[in-house]
Amino acid sequence: MSELEIAGRVVELVRRLGGPDAQAEAVVTRADLALTRFANSFIHQNVAESGVEVRLRLHLGGRTAAGSGSVVTADGLRALVERTLAAARLCPPDPAWPGLTAPAPTATAAALDEATAYAEPDDRAERVRAFVAAVGGLEAAGYCRTAHRSSAFANSAGHSARGRSAEVAMDGIARTGGSDGVARFCADRLADLDGAALGVRAAAKARAAADPVELPPGRYEVVLEPAAVADLLQNLSWFGFNGKRYAERQSFAEPGAAQFDPAVTLVDDPLGGSGLPFDAEGTPRRAVTLVEAGTTRAVAHDRRTAAEAGATSTGHALAGAATWGPMPRNLRLSAAPAAGVGATGGAPAATAGGGSGAAGAGDGVPGAVVDGDTAELVARVRRGLLVSDLWYTRVLDPKSLVVTGLTRNGVWLVEDGVVTRAVRDLRFTESYPRALGPGAVLGLGRRAARQPDRTDGVWWEAPPLRLASWNFTGGASG
Repeated sequence: MSELEIAGRVVELVRRLGGPDAQAEAVVTRADLALTRFANSFIHQNVAESGVEVRLRLHLGGRTAAGSGSVVTADGLRALVERTLAAARLCPPDPAWPGLTAPAPTATAAALDEATAYAEPDDRAERVRAFVAAVGGLEAAGYCRTAHRSSAFANSAGHSARGRSAEVAMDGIARTGGSDGVARFCADRLADLDGAALGVRAAAKARAAADPVELPPGRYEVVLEPAAVADLLQNLSWFGFNGKRYAERQSFAEPGAAQFDPAVTLVDDPLGGSGLPFDAEGTPRRAVTLVEAGTTRAVAHDRRTAAEAGATSTGHALAGAATWGPMPRNLRLSAAPAAGVGATGGAPAATAGGGSGAAGAGDGVPGAVVDGDTAELVARVRRGLLVSDLWYTRVLDPKSLVVTGLTRNGVWLVEDGVVTRAVRDLRFTESYPRALGPGAVLGLGRRAARQPDRTDGVWWEAPPLRLASWNFTGGASG
């Protein structure tokens, strides 16, 4: 049976076993996930899994319950429906039930790349080999992964939808005796992932990060590279533009207020790649502008949070949203100069990894700056820091989104537009909205690099970013 046939059968079983008043929605997803890991410059693990997940949510007698299973035989589907009905009868009343998604047309997603969807281990190994060869004898480690999903939705209101998605991602580091360099990228097409370009970038960063010096804590102007900017976008998504947190007044977001610098435009665009065209409730997905030229316009909603806010779903329902809330998971920081403030005319990235087009290398520490966009931002800094990556970030105050964390994989001092020396990793404590606030964004690269998340199908599209101030509170061990 196809995914849509299975979803329809589950909904029909709910009607037969639960009665005509039972409301049900079912999502069926077939997923093929594969991962090739490498360490010490050779592949040490190649794993793949293929499976089917059936998720059911139903509303019966004013009560709501959800269940899931992976057995799609007649007996397996019946067992899923029976135990979910039993759970619903034991659940507390759910007066906030928002009802089912009504029949609506679903957008046509971008064409799926079959080479990515059905990639072989050799395809991933080829990218790993290119990465390892490009680091020039340094120690290399990381992964290359591919993912393919085919999903369908059906509910008892007569709505149905189907779609497919595919993704390839690579995350690699190059290591000297005492320093690391990182390169990450994900794409919808296997052909767009250039392992050699990523390896060149990681190796250049690793060599440039050798022999770092201590720097006192304090506020510094910073240029954040895409890997670091991705952490900002992730935390803004989870804690800021989350409809559940907004309803609970745990979000900084104030729609209609100019909370960000005019250079900042944030768009969640699941269909900008080959994402699924509907969410877990069957709501058609579309691009949603969350921040437009510095003004907050919206937060992400599923049907439940939208009903509470007097809005409509933005297509952000996902499994677990009752606990975690609806979140934008394909967030893009606009790199175009349309806002008129802070944008820079950086050189186009020549490869997926942005590893060529290096600029300014002869003017300072060779390899610290590996693309034209970053070079142009760095050239305008009087005294500040170039930061490759942020990690181990933890939220201290969700309302103001104060985050603490560490730098990683390379930090450099910039003086009079020149990278002068590598710096030891630093701890920071910073409010992300404040760091992006009015007047705080001094430059934004034109070209964004899509950064992978640990979760398949989630990505952050980020250009390099120049900020007026970032609060470093001490050394990484402090």
